[in-house]
Amino acid sequence: MPDILETPQGRRIAYHRTEGAAPGVVFLGGFKSDMGGTKAVHLEAWAKAQGRAFLRFDYSGHGESSGSFTEGAIGDWAEDAAAAITALTQGPQVLVGSSMGGWISLLMTQRLGEKVAGLVTIAAAPDFTEDSMWAGFSEAQKAELAEAGQVALPSDYGEPYIITRRLIEEGRNQLVLRAPLPLPFPVRMLQGTADADVDLSVALRLLEHAEGEDIRLTLVKGADHRFSNPAQLALIEQAVEQVLAAL
Repeated sequence: MPDILETPQGRRIAYHRTEGAAPGVVFLGGFKSDMGGTKAVHLEAWAKAQGRAFLRFDYSGHGESSGSFTEGAIGDWAEDAAAAITALTQGPQVLVGSSMGGWISLLMTQRLGEKVAGLVTIAAAPDFTEDSMWAGFSEAQKAELAEAGQVALPSDYGEPYIITRRLIEEGRNQLVLRAPLPLPFPVRMLQGTADADVDLSVALRLLEHAEGEDIRLTLVKGADHRFSNPAQLALIEQAVEQVLAAL
Protein backbone atom coordinates (compact mmCIF):
# COMPACT_ATOMS: atom_id res chain seq x y z
CA MET A 1 0.00 0.00 0.00
CA PRO A 2 1.28 3.48 -0.80
CA ASP A 3 1.62 6.20 1.80
CA ILE A 4 -0.55 9.30 1.37
CA LEU A 5 0.46 12.98 1.43
CA GLU A 6 -2.20 15.66 1.71
CA THR A 7 -1.09 18.66 -0.33
CA PRO A 8 -1.69 22.32 0.61
CA GLN A 9 -4.46 22.29 -2.03
CA GLY A 10 -6.19 19.39 -0.23
CA ARG A 11 -5.36 16.69 -2.77
CA ARG A 12 -4.28 13.25 -1.58
CA ILE A 13 -1.09 12.08 -3.27
CA ALA A 14 -0.09 8.41 -3.12
CA TYR A 15 3.64 7.73 -2.93
CA HIS A 16 6.37 5.20 -2.23
CA ARG A 17 9.53 6.49 -0.56
CA THR A 18 12.83 4.68 -0.14
CA GLU A 19 15.23 5.91 2.53
CA GLY A 20 18.87 6.20 1.53
CA ALA A 21 21.81 8.41 0.73
CA ALA A 22 21.57 11.95 -0.59
CA PRO A 23 21.17 13.44 -3.07
CA GLY A 24 17.96 11.56 -3.58
CA VAL A 25 16.27 10.69 -6.86
CA VAL A 26 12.64 11.56 -7.66
CA PHE A 27 10.70 10.01 -10.56
CA LEU A 28 8.05 12.14 -12.27
CA GLY A 29 5.76 10.11 -14.52
CA GLY A 30 3.94 10.88 -17.72
CA PHE A 31 0.46 11.94 -18.81
CA LYS A 32 -2.11 9.41 -17.56
CA SER A 33 0.76 7.19 -16.40
CA ASP A 34 1.37 6.11 -12.81
CA MET A 35 4.13 5.27 -10.36
CA GLY A 36 3.67 1.54 -11.04
CA GLY A 37 5.16 1.91 -14.52
CA THR A 38 8.22 -0.01 -15.66
CA LYS A 39 10.66 2.90 -15.46
CA ALA A 40 9.57 4.06 -11.99
CA VAL A 41 9.68 0.57 -10.48
CA HIS A 42 13.00 -0.23 -12.18
CA LEU A 43 14.60 2.95 -10.84
CA GLU A 44 13.31 2.20 -7.35
CA ALA A 45 15.00 -1.21 -7.45
CA TRP A 46 18.19 0.45 -8.72
CA ALA A 47 18.06 3.01 -5.88
CA LYS A 48 17.55 0.31 -3.25
CA ALA A 49 20.54 -1.62 -4.60
CA GLN A 50 22.61 1.59 -4.45
CA GLY A 51 21.36 2.63 -1.02
CA ARG A 52 20.07 5.83 -2.61
CA ALA A 53 17.02 7.78 -1.42
CA PHE A 54 14.18 7.54 -3.94
CA LEU A 55 10.63 8.84 -4.33
CA ARG A 56 7.88 7.92 -6.80
CA PHE A 57 4.33 9.26 -6.59
CA ASP A 58 1.09 9.66 -8.51
CA TYR A 59 -0.19 13.07 -9.52
CA SER A 60 -3.81 13.77 -8.57
CA GLY A 61 -6.19 12.04 -10.97
CA HIS A 62 -3.50 9.46 -11.73
CA GLY A 63 -2.91 5.99 -10.27
CA GLU A 64 -3.79 5.73 -6.60
CA SER A 65 -4.05 9.45 -5.82
CA SER A 66 -7.32 11.34 -5.31
CA GLY A 67 -9.28 13.17 -7.95
CA SER A 68 -10.32 12.45 -11.50
CA PHE A 69 -7.96 12.68 -14.44
CA THR A 70 -10.25 14.94 -16.48
CA GLU A 71 -10.41 17.52 -13.67
CA GLY A 72 -6.66 18.03 -13.69
CA ALA A 73 -4.25 20.24 -15.61
CA ILE A 74 -0.50 20.78 -15.85
CA GLY A 75 -0.49 23.40 -13.11
CA ASP A 76 -2.30 21.07 -10.69
CA TRP A 77 0.15 18.27 -11.35
CA ALA A 78 3.08 20.65 -10.96
CA GLU A 79 1.64 21.69 -7.57
CA ASP A 80 1.40 18.02 -6.63
CA ALA A 81 5.03 17.44 -7.63
CA ALA A 82 6.25 20.50 -5.73
CA ALA A 83 4.35 19.42 -2.62
CA ALA A 84 5.68 15.86 -2.78
CA ILE A 85 9.30 16.88 -3.39
CA THR A 86 9.19 19.55 -0.68
CA ALA A 87 7.50 17.43 1.98
CA LEU A 88 8.94 13.99 1.26
CA THR A 89 12.60 14.54 0.40
CA GLN A 90 15.55 15.93 2.29
CA GLY A 91 18.20 18.08 0.67
CA PRO A 92 18.93 18.43 -3.04
CA GLN A 93 17.34 15.97 -5.47
CA VAL A 94 17.97 14.63 -8.95
CA LEU A 95 14.70 14.68 -10.87
CA VAL A 96 13.93 12.03 -13.49
CA GLY A 97 11.07 13.21 -15.68
CA SER A 98 9.39 10.97 -18.24
CA SER A 99 7.31 12.55 -21.04
CA MET A 100 4.95 15.01 -19.30
CA GLY A 101 7.11 14.46 -16.22
CA GLY A 102 9.93 16.06 -18.22
CA TRP A 103 7.82 19.22 -18.55
CA ILE A 104 6.88 19.13 -14.87
CA SER A 105 10.50 18.57 -13.83
CA LEU A 106 11.46 21.68 -15.85
CA LEU A 107 8.79 23.61 -13.95
CA MET A 108 10.33 22.31 -10.71
CA THR A 109 13.72 23.72 -11.71
CA GLN A 110 12.04 27.14 -11.80
CA ARG A 111 10.06 26.77 -8.58
CA LEU A 112 12.18 24.77 -6.17
CA GLY A 113 15.52 26.56 -6.56
CA GLU A 114 18.53 24.72 -5.16
CA LYS A 115 16.33 21.77 -4.20
CA VAL A 116 16.94 20.56 -7.77
CA ALA A 117 20.55 19.41 -8.11
CA GLY A 118 20.31 17.65 -11.46
CA LEU A 119 17.90 16.49 -14.13
CA VAL A 120 17.34 13.44 -16.33
CA THR A 121 14.57 13.53 -18.92
CA ILE A 122 13.16 10.64 -20.95
CA ALA A 123 11.22 11.71 -24.04
CA ALA A 124 10.51 15.04 -22.35
CA ALA A 125 7.32 16.69 -23.60
CA PRO A 126 7.50 20.36 -22.61
CA ASP A 127 4.56 22.51 -23.74
CA PHE A 128 2.80 19.52 -25.37
CA THR A 129 -0.71 20.79 -24.62
CA GLU A 130 0.00 23.78 -26.86
CA ASP A 131 2.53 22.60 -29.44
CA SER A 132 1.31 19.04 -29.96
CA MET A 133 -2.36 18.91 -28.93
CA TRP A 134 -3.74 22.37 -29.70
CA ALA A 135 -1.53 22.85 -32.75
CA GLY A 136 -2.65 19.45 -34.06
CA PHE A 137 -6.37 19.93 -33.56
CA SER A 138 -8.61 20.37 -36.60
CA GLU A 139 -11.00 23.31 -36.73
CA ALA A 140 -13.79 20.85 -35.87
CA GLN A 141 -11.90 19.63 -32.78
CA LYS A 142 -11.21 23.20 -31.66
CA ALA A 143 -14.90 23.99 -32.05
CA GLU A 144 -15.89 20.88 -30.09
CA LEU A 145 -13.44 21.84 -27.33
CA ALA A 146 -14.95 25.34 -27.15
CA GLU A 147 -18.57 24.13 -27.17
CA ALA A 148 -18.48 20.83 -25.27
CA GLY A 149 -15.45 21.64 -23.10
CA GLN A 150 -13.65 18.48 -24.12
CA VAL A 151 -12.56 16.36 -27.06
CA ALA A 152 -11.61 12.66 -27.21
CA LEU A 153 -8.26 11.70 -28.74
CA PRO A 154 -7.42 8.11 -29.70
CA SER A 155 -4.67 6.53 -27.60
CA ASP A 156 -2.23 3.72 -28.32
CA TYR A 157 -2.42 2.86 -24.60
CA GLY A 158 -6.09 1.87 -24.23
CA GLU A 159 -9.08 4.17 -23.64
CA PRO A 160 -9.20 7.44 -25.61
CA TYR A 161 -7.72 10.46 -23.90
CA ILE A 162 -10.36 13.00 -22.88
CA ILE A 163 -8.70 16.37 -23.44
CA THR A 164 -10.46 19.20 -21.61
CA ARG A 165 -10.59 22.86 -22.47
CA ARG A 166 -9.07 23.57 -19.05
CA LEU A 167 -6.08 21.32 -19.80
CA ILE A 168 -5.32 23.35 -22.93
CA GLU A 169 -6.04 26.78 -21.49
CA GLU A 170 -4.30 26.22 -18.14
CA GLY A 171 -1.32 24.67 -19.93
CA ARG A 172 -0.65 28.08 -21.50
CA ASN A 173 0.29 29.36 -18.03
CA GLN A 174 2.96 26.64 -17.68
CA LEU A 175 4.90 26.88 -20.96
CA VAL A 176 8.69 26.63 -20.58
CA LEU A 177 9.96 27.01 -24.16
CA ARG A 178 8.83 30.64 -24.58
CA ALA A 179 11.08 32.30 -22.00
CA PRO A 180 14.66 31.72 -20.82
CA LEU A 181 15.17 28.28 -19.27
CA PRO A 182 18.33 28.23 -17.14
CA LEU A 183 19.43 24.71 -16.10
CA PRO A 184 22.61 25.40 -14.08
CA PHE A 185 23.29 21.77 -13.12
CA PRO A 186 24.02 18.47 -14.89
CA VAL A 187 21.25 17.54 -17.35
CA ARG A 188 20.99 14.31 -19.35
CA MET A 189 18.19 13.99 -21.89
CA LEU A 190 17.20 10.70 -23.55
CA GLN A 191 15.07 10.49 -26.69
CA GLY A 192 14.12 7.65 -29.02
CA THR A 193 14.09 8.25 -32.77
CA ALA A 194 10.98 6.04 -33.22
CA ASP A 195 8.91 7.91 -30.60
CA ALA A 196 5.41 8.38 -32.06
CA ASP A 197 4.24 10.57 -29.15
CA VAL A 198 7.11 13.04 -28.76
CA ASP A 199 8.81 14.01 -31.99
CA LEU A 200 12.59 14.16 -32.17
CA SER A 201 12.25 17.86 -32.97
CA VAL A 202 10.97 18.47 -29.42
CA ALA A 203 14.19 17.11 -27.90
CA LEU A 204 16.29 19.22 -30.26
CA ARG A 205 14.24 22.32 -29.48
CA LEU A 206 14.64 21.76 -25.74
CA LEU A 207 18.40 21.23 -26.13
CA GLU A 208 18.66 24.43 -28.18
CA HIS A 209 16.49 26.43 -25.78
CA ALA A 210 17.88 25.37 -22.39
CA GLU A 211 20.79 27.34 -20.95
CA GLY A 212 23.51 25.53 -19.01
CA GLU A 213 27.09 24.33 -18.98
CA ASP A 214 26.46 20.59 -18.73
CA ILE A 215 23.49 19.58 -20.88
CA ARG A 216 23.63 16.50 -23.09
CA LEU A 217 21.05 14.82 -25.32
CA THR A 218 21.36 11.12 -26.19
CA LEU A 219 19.38 9.89 -29.20
CA VAL A 220 18.57 6.18 -29.32
CA LYS A 221 17.84 4.91 -32.80
CA GLY A 222 14.66 2.85 -32.94
CA ALA A 223 13.57 3.50 -29.35
CA ASP A 224 9.86 4.29 -28.91
CA HIS A 225 8.03 6.40 -26.34
CA ARG A 226 7.88 3.68 -23.70
CA PHE A 227 11.70 3.63 -23.49
CA SER A 228 11.57 0.62 -21.19
CA ASN A 229 13.32 -2.37 -22.71
CA PRO A 230 16.35 -3.64 -20.72
CA ALA A 231 18.93 -1.71 -22.76
CA GLN A 232 16.90 1.49 -22.49
CA LEU A 233 16.39 1.05 -18.74
CA ALA A 234 20.17 0.62 -18.43
CA LEU A 235 20.63 3.92 -20.29
CA ILE A 236 18.33 5.64 -17.80
CA GLU A 237 20.40 4.24 -14.92
CA GLN A 238 23.60 5.44 -16.57
CA ALA A 239 22.16 8.91 -17.08
CA VAL A 240 21.20 9.16 -13.40
CA GLU A 241 24.63 7.86 -12.38
CA GLN A 242 26.34 10.45 -14.62
CA VAL A 243 24.38 13.27 -13.04
CA LEU A 244 25.09 12.02 -9.51
CA ALA A 245 28.80 11.63 -10.34
CA ALA A 246 28.95 15.20 -11.65
CA LEU A 247 27.54 16.67 -8.43
